[in-house]
Amino acid sequence: GSFYMIGAYMAYALSPVVASLFGGGFFSVLIVGTVLAVLLGYVLEWAFYSYLYDREHLQQVLMTYGLILVFEELRSLLVGDDVYGVKAPEILAGVMPLGELMTYPVYRLFISGVCLALALGMYFVFTRTRLGMMIRAGSTNREMVQSLGIDISFLYRVVFAAGVAIAVLAGMVASPVSSVYPGMGNQVLIICFVVVVIGGIGSIRGALAAALLIGIVDTFGKVLLPQAAGVLVYVLMALILLWKPDGLFKAG
Repeated sequence: GSFYMIGAYMAYALSPVVASLFGGGFFSVLIVGTVLAVLLGYVLEWAFYSYLYDREHLQQVLMTYGLILVFEELRSLLVGDDVYGVKAPEILAGVMPLGELMTYPVYRLFISGVCLALALGMYFVFTRTRLGMMIRAGSTNREMVQSLGIDISFLYRVVFAAGVAIAVLAGMVASPVSSVYPGMGNQVLIICFVVVVIGGIGSIRGALAAALLIGIVDTFGKVLLPQAAGVLVYVLMALILLWKPDGLFKAG
């Protein structure tokens, strides 16, 4: 959630800087922000998380919660508590007609395309590359991977940096639609938690299936049951956990 928030604020803060230095627009901001996010994730994993892998999960949770508070305070000190807007690129600012009475923003189609590209890219990396094989093996049996001569610490660092970059990219891409405001990462964090619980902890395909299911339930809920739309996602989570306590899919 914090990295998503950082991405949104990056999109706001980097736009004038990138425009003045490189003469680029929104897409240049996405590239620069993603590179900075990789560096941020790499440093954070090296400085904080690398010391926690052999400790209890509670200590990892406490470290994560502490960093959430730090990021929120830094945001307030650096950019204040106002609400900001990020302008979508001109090429994606139009609408697509849906019949005679309805239209759909082109930029939202762009967001969908980015999500699909990321999902397919992650699927390819995890299932078709040597790096993906090492990641899957390292998440299952760290000691065995180390005994085969693989630097598991560096592997964890790369995975964490990639995860931070994806979260930051999501925040940057979503910023023209959601605006940029304090606490925006908390809302995303809750939804991400629901996605992981419904899909099954440790399951990539479960996370994808749960995200799509939550999106459908939330969208149709706002149309058909607007007064109860805010709780439908959590009702869905409760029902699925009653049916399958471990989530839709096993880890893997």
